[in-house]
Amino acid sequence: MISDVLNYFINVRDRQRVSIALSRGAAMMPARKIDLTNPATWEFSGFSQNGEDGILDVLRSQLKESNRYFIEIGVEDGIECNTAWLVVAEKYSGIMIDGNAKLAKRANNFVFRYNIGAECHHLFMKKDNVERLKSLALHSDPDVFSLDVDGNDFYLAQAILNSGFRPKIVAVEYNSAYGPHRSMTIEYDEEFVMAKAHPSQLYYGVSIAGWRTFFAKNGYRFVTVERRGVNAFFVDPTSFKPGFLSKIRGLKFAENQYQLMKFRKPSEEQFALIASQRFVTI
Repeated sequence: MISDVLNYFINVRDRQRVSIALSRGAAMMPARKIDLTNPATWEFSGFSQNGEDGILDVLRSQLKESNRYFIEIGVEDGIECNTAWLVVAEKYSGIMIDGNAKLAKRANNFVFRYNIGAECHHLFMKKDNVERLKSLALHSDPDVFSLDVDGNDFYLAQAILNSGFRPKIVAVEYNSAYGPHRSMTIEYDEEFVMAKAHPSQLYYGVSIAGWRTFFAKNGYRFVTVERRGVNAFFVDPTSFKPGFLSKIRGLKFAENQYQLMKFRKPSEEQFALIASQRFVTI
């Protein structure tokens, strides 16, 4: 009985969150004055935490071909993530993945309510279980691939591309505490948990320079980071209309605004807090 009541209030709250996100997106999306050379003008946030919804919207509009499919790893309950707009507003098919069983169940309930072509699976991603992801995905070249697991992101991206996936558009979280020039990531630990790794919770993920090095080696092109300093965007240049990518002047680095407000110091001083940790050069 108690669980039924709790689930009822969770469902009510989630429907309210969806309604707010759709209203916010509907207001922000047409208010933009888009300059195709300036990704800062593309941004809007409906379901995404920052301006990711808008950046993905413009990039999708420039694809030569679309299969209207997405894959996102690290979605929590599915509502505040980079592909929820695609699920609810755009009716894309695709899969969400999360390592927390309870959150993945909530996310699956959410996507099933709004789009029968989307689903969420409980899977704690490791670099040696990518074959499980391949068995779930309907396309190896989704329009949009998003990765945010607050830890082993580099190693998962490496394993996913090596397994044959070739997304057209990629959104990845970067850690601005590493600064704009260090090309690095954490050591691989398949049981990594950011909250336990270091008291500051700054030891996680990949630097923006590390992502740029990695994706360039794999034939991808850097587009931009969003202005609040959380996500970076890369694209397969063969998937885009001629002339579009060459004119883009994206933002190369931005401080993570949450980390900046929390520590009241810029990335160089944040990095000093974790400089004694073990890192891997990319």
